[in-house]
Amino acid sequence: MTPGAPPTATRSFGVRLRVAMDGLGPLCAGIDPHPALLAHWGLDDTAQGLEAFAMTCVEAFAGTVAIVKPQSAFFERFGSAGVAVLERTLAGLREAGTLSLLDVKRGDIGSTMTAYAQAYLGPESTLRADAITVSPFLGFESLRPALDLANQSGRGVFVLALTSNPDGAQVQHAIRQGRTVAGSVADGVTRENLRDRETGVLGSVGMVVGATVGDAVRRLGLDLSAANAPLLAPGVGAQGATAENLRTVFGAALGNVLGSSSREILGAGPDCAALEAMARHTAQELAKVLNP
Repeated sequence: MTPGAPPTATRSFGVRLRVAMDGLGPLCAGIDPHPALLAHWGLDDTAQGLEAFAMTCVEAFAGTVAIVKPQSAFFERFGSAGVAVLERTLAGLREAGTLSLLDVKRGDIGSTMTAYAQAYLGPESTLRADAITVSPFLGFESLRPALDLANQSGRGVFVLALTSNPDGAQVQHAIRQGRTVAGSVADGVTRENLRDRETGVLGSVGMVVGATVGDAVRRLGLDLSAANAPLLAPGVGAQGATAENLRTVFGAALGNVLGSSSREILGAGPDCAALEAMARHTAQELAKVLNP
């Protein structure tokens, strides 16, 4: 499979994401049903409480934001009942015509990575999403099954590149053969998106770059603009990223940034109308910074 080749049956994820961002604003709204938020909403910490939380989010976010990001771990902790709720959450977003980004951060090798790809990107899977997060730290090419299946099916992947957690620097800032690990990841994403760049559309292989990493992008030699990648930026909202943070981190690639916010928006629940209003407001404020 040629890196960046167009999908065979549908518009690429990057094209669909660009349309959604242009129409609804550059916001990725998270569905993170951790115990404190369930309690804040007056819900039991059970699979039933989880479902009430997730379905309210689907109702509020569908058609309101560009893409919605369920965090798989908070569903998985309820076992098979939680996974069933995740299936219904993803189905609800599909039926509403809203893009989904499943935050699973999978990364493995060979047949195991192939199985992960089939689980979350396969066209017949009940857990299929429009895109998933993946971890490249077993080597960028370990992601090949997910990259190829996403490409074939018009889906996307977001590759962890430069995260804002303090321990991330141990791996991501390390230098190998004269290149930082984060820089090598960005190089791989750039290669995957080359054909889309040549045809003038946003690539379908994105990167996760923390909104609070300061000048690390520059210091580590990542050319985010050349990558032609959607850039998922955790840290917007409760984690405190400012407009100036975003400009410092992303520079010329600011127009490809997809700000990710979960707790700040979800705190407006459980009222569905209030949740929708907060998501809409957050998207509008982000647009002022990212698309001035």
